[in-house]
Amino acid sequence: MTWLPSGLRGRLVITFLLVAVTASAVVTGLGYQIVRRGLLDRAERGAVADVRETLSRTTLPIGVSDVVWPSDATVTEDDLGQVVHALEAPERTVIVTYGRLLRTSSGFEFTIADVPRRLREQAAGRLVHQRVLLRRRPWLIVATQIQRETGQGVVRPTGLTAYVFVPLSEEDAVLSRLRTALAQAGGITLVLALTLALLSARRVLLPVRRLGAAARALGSGDLRVRLPVRGRDELAELTATFNETAAALEETVGELRTLESMSRRFVADVSHELRTPLTAMTAVTDMLSEDAENLPDDAGEAVRIVVREIGRLRVLVEHLIEISRLDAGAARLHRETVDVGDALADCLEVRGWADKVKLTVPVGLTFSLDIRRFDVIVANLVGNALNHGAPPVVVTARVRVRPDASRGLEVTVRDHGKGIPEHALPHVFERFYKAGADRARSVGSGLGLAIARANAELHDGSVTAERREPGILFRLWIPTP
Repeated sequence: MTWLPSGLRGRLVITFLLVAVTASAVVTGLGYQIVRRGLLDRAERGAVADVRETLSRTTLPIGVSDVVWPSDATVTEDDLGQVVHALEAPERTVIVTYGRLLRTSSGFEFTIADVPRRLREQAAGRLVHQRVLLRRRPWLIVATQIQRETGQGVVRPTGLTAYVFVPLSEEDAVLSRLRTALAQAGGITLVLALTLALLSARRVLLPVRRLGAAARALGSGDLRVRLPVRGRDELAELTATFNETAAALEETVGELRTLESMSRRFVADVSHELRTPLTAMTAVTDMLSEDAENLPDDAGEAVRIVVREIGRLRVLVEHLIEISRLDAGAARLHRETVDVGDALADCLEVRGWADKVKLTVPVGLTFSLDIRRFDVIVANLVGNALNHGAPPVVVTARVRVRPDASRGLEVTVRDHGKGIPEHALPHVFERFYKAGADRARSVGSGLGLAIARANAELHDGSVTAERREPGILFRLWIPTP
């Protein structure tokens, strides 16, 4: 599995190091090869020139004719020894052959078998040389057939072949020291490259980090955040663009907040203003509803419609007032330890639902709640079940410990109606959302479930809706404070 850094800093550092190391390796390798070739070529040229000069000065008092021929039987090993002695030098090994005769330097370190076969073949026609590794040491072998001019000035081969082994130990030691120095220089270069990479990455990424921190602050609601613009590069342009965007966003959000505040104030003012005429209208409709049965059919039906619609309007106004308080952040919790069974029973009794709902609560169950807001939550959940579900409606309460070890009060409200479509479940707690066309003219305001969820969140809890067969189950969760 290939490991790749996920952060921009790591990628920048690694890229910088790779470039630095690659460049250093290329330069070092080329430099080493140039020095090595120059050093070895100089050693080869010196050795070859020395052999040529030595051979040119060497007299050959061998043979009976003016040119020694391979078939001349007067050539002895002593004669070959004189040639070897002429070509010898410190640490050199010389081998001279003449037909079947062979003579080597004293010490006899190498034999003719150590000379590559191809080199021996080439030496018959010209002076040749080759670098070889013998006894784990580098050597240069210079091989040539010795030639002389006859009395008539014609160059003829003498039949003598010389093999001179020139040591390259000194050059190899120089190259070894050079490799060590280059390796040390490479290590120093790597350390310097890493240091420069870290400093450069920090310098490059510091504005990026500042932009990230400013963006997070902007996302958390601090619209006044700005960054100083330094330099004239791309990051400076990006910082300037961020500042312009933040300023425009602050202006836009400020306008939206002003409009939202005005809208909330308008809804609250209208709702409060509607309370007085609604109270009067409710009193009148109560009187009319008592006489509706004695009125003609058309008039009685009109009275009942007016009574029903005024009731819906009163619920809507109360819900609008409650939701405006929640939106304005004016809602506060006033917790007290209450008997959960009594609180649920009172909620149902006050609204005339006691005989329509089955209540299951352990005896003596107590919990810390805001009793008024708890009553609002339960009333909206049970009212929704009664208005849009079907009996039986069952309310249960218990203290439960969740799998994550959190402890709290769980209240469930279950009806046995046709339920809510699956696609509508995520939206049932949205304001004015109605799950079906048959609910468009229902008695609800469309705000009840939204108010229930907001009050549950004030308790740091939640309300969820789950499909059952049949019906819907609402689950209220309030953690232990």
